[in-house]
Amino acid sequence: MKKLILAVAIISLAWFGLAKADSITPQQFADNLSQVPVKVQSFISSEIEKTKEYQANQWSQMKADLLKLKNIFIKN
Repeated sequence: MKKLILAVAIISLAWFGLAKADSITPQQFADNLSQVPVKVQSFISSEIEKTKEYQANQWSQMKADLLKLKNIFIKN
């Protein structure tokens, strides 16, 4: 039974391509590694901008909702 499970696991890994080893040169590895700080900084900057935009939208929506609520309870 264990041999059958092992055989199925090996065949499925080979079938889905997970067992393939892509070769990468040391130069490609170094290039990829040197790009990590730039990619992280770019990701963080984009997340900050998206958060600021979301917060601005939520703030303006909240202000509009509070004005509606104020107009319901306080009649001028």
